[in-house]
Amino acid sequence: MIAFRESLLHPNNCHINGYDFNALCKSLPSLEAFLVQRPDGKDTINFSDPVALKTLNQALLKHHYNVAIWDLPAGFLCPPVPGRADYLHHLHDLISQDTSLNISQRKVRVMDVGTGGSLIYPILGNALFDWQFLASDIDTQSIKLAKQLVQLNGLAIKVVQQKQPTRYFDGIIKAQDTLVATMCNPPFHDSEQSAKAGSQRKWRNLKGEQSSQLNFGGRNNELWCEGGEFAFVRNMILESTHFAEQVIWFTSLVSKKENERPLKACLRKAGAAQVEVVAMNQGQKVSRFIAWSFMDQQQRTHALESLLG
Repeated sequence: MIAFRESLLHPNNCHINGYDFNALCKSLPSLEAFLVQRPDGKDTINFSDPVALKTLNQALLKHHYNVAIWDLPAGFLCPPVPGRADYLHHLHDLISQDTSLNISQRKVRVMDVGTGGSLIYPILGNALFDWQFLASDIDTQSIKLAKQLVQLNGLAIKVVQQKQPTRYFDGIIKAQDTLVATMCNPPFHDSEQSAKAGSQRKWRNLKGEQSSQLNFGGRNNELWCEGGEFAFVRNMILESTHFAEQVIWFTSLVSKKENERPLKACLRKAGAAQVEVVAMNQGQKVSRFIAWSFMDQQQRTHALESLLG
């Protein structure tokens, strides 16, 4: 079992002091059945149990984010809520640098590329900052699940299927659209075999044994693509040039540090005016997201303040 490295989260992340299982069980009594004791006597759950992990997410979303209904079928990627919230807090900081206006509770429009059936980033961003989200995915079943979550919880999120598997923004961002930011959690692996090997490494870390299942779930399009993370983000950078005047900040998680330098080179070649790499802690590993804009500081400030009024 693992313990979340809560002390390294963003200072505004409500999970910075770890999980209050007593409070979480009051919000969702079904979580209590999954509690086990750590060697120090404190409560935790078995993080290698996908049902326990999903139930913890349901409790976290209900207790901290007022999301009454959240569920995922077996096999879908079950995201760790504290780490996903961290991306949003850091993105909030990045955008805030461009304006003196408070960007919470304003009409900030953000796109989530590859939202998955969990819809986790739009749900958290809507709850944390009242941001309006445009969420896309190529997978039909993920779109169906995401739309159900929107309807059941009455969320200000528009879910659209990307019908061009090799595209990111084309067909989703319309000519009249202007977005403050985009975000993405790209597929990490470059093949199904690599994804399975990575899952087995995680399983050994958690349980000390091998398993053929993909730990924490995940469908093919969520876990791997040809060329892996680098190719995915590189292609996103190339397509982003066509939306340079419609999006203030493009961003994507980059799990592999070795991808940071070549992606910066791609951005220089693409003509990005500003590039930032924001370090974060995603659960048990140090992570980061890369952010780029084709607008300079003055242009970003003008665009943002025009949008926010």
